[in-house]
Amino acid sequence: MRMTVLGATGSIGCSTADVMQRHPDKFSAFALVGHQNDEKMLELANRLHPEWVVMTDAAAAKRLQGKLPSGARLESGMDAAVELSAAAETDMVMAAMVGSAGLPATLSAVRAGKRVGLANKECLVTAGNIFMQAARESGAEVVPVDSEHAAVHQCMQGHDYNSITQVILTASGGPFRQRDPATLHTVTPEEAVAHPNWDMGAKISVDSATMMNKALELIEARWLFDLTPEKLSAVIHPESIVHAMVEYRDGSVLAQLAMPDMRMPIAYAMQAEPRLDSGIAWLDLAKTGSLSFQAVDNERFPAMALVQQVMQGENSLSIAFNAANEVANAAFRQRTIRFTDIVSTVEKVLSQVDNVRVGTLDEVWLYDEQARIMANEVISA
Repeated sequence: MRMTVLGATGSIGCSTADVMQRHPDKFSAFALVGHQNDEKMLELANRLHPEWVVMTDAAAAKRLQGKLPSGARLESGMDAAVELSAAAETDMVMAAMVGSAGLPATLSAVRAGKRVGLANKECLVTAGNIFMQAARESGAEVVPVDSEHAAVHQCMQGHDYNSITQVILTASGGPFRQRDPATLHTVTPEEAVAHPNWDMGAKISVDSATMMNKALELIEARWLFDLTPEKLSAVIHPESIVHAMVEYRDGSVLAQLAMPDMRMPIAYAMQAEPRLDSGIAWLDLAKTGSLSFQAVDNERFPAMALVQQVMQGENSLSIAFNAANEVANAAFRQRTIRFTDIVSTVEKVLSQVDNVRVGTLDEVWLYDEQARIMANEVISA
């Protein structure tokens, strides 16, 4: 299988490379797409020997000129990523770009009928109806890579969809699960990025600390599994061993368990049957000792209350929810606003957004841009 990896230099991209190298007889790299990290891209190119390397940042592409291994061709810009994602030589696209920037190339792969490993939840948060409609029309197979959605996917296999009563995503609770909510305004970017269980990029780590990541995952699950908001919920599970649960009409609850390592859902997305060796540690429940669960505290995690309002509305709200969060998340990491201002900024933006159905990509970008402008205005006020 020839792979195109979008966001190759990020944590998901690097984990994908690890799984690929464990199975060189099954997977090869057609194209690796990165943004600015040319040093990591050069390392990956020397390991995977892709036919194409794309850096969406022109300066990063220039730094790679003359350095790539023999046979690897270099391009720059998002247009190249879009084109290679739909190329006939691409069998599967691992969509791991961060944020809504990953939508054009991922949608290009879907429209071309590719197998798509979806690690970019923003594609469904911002354009879920457009994205899944395109998959139905092209026959593209969209396989979730988020550990929670991969778990749901596995728990649904072989079972009657209409018998599902609840899908429950688990959340670690991040680094502030037990912190006094009254002290959260003093949180630093370094504290927010220090996730207790997962090794992730800075943006998604902050999203995990606010639980905005879980809120976005609920919206993603709505589109991915065609579920009503009433059938979606989340629970705090600090050990990150149970990744999701699916409850059925007869009272049965099926759960998927694994050590917290993204190589497991990545391997599942690349080949579900027969299962691949992913390289993760074996789960020893006796050694783990106990698994604990607790309800989500909306005072500590106001994003989880806010997302219920978003899911009850039209998709213009989810577009604004995501865009405003990206702006506020970055502002916090740049020390422009406090940690507690992230969700409050998103809430203020949502109060100004029209609740309407968005049906085209042009409209998606319009509402996305409007929300970013509003968020910057809230931050600078």
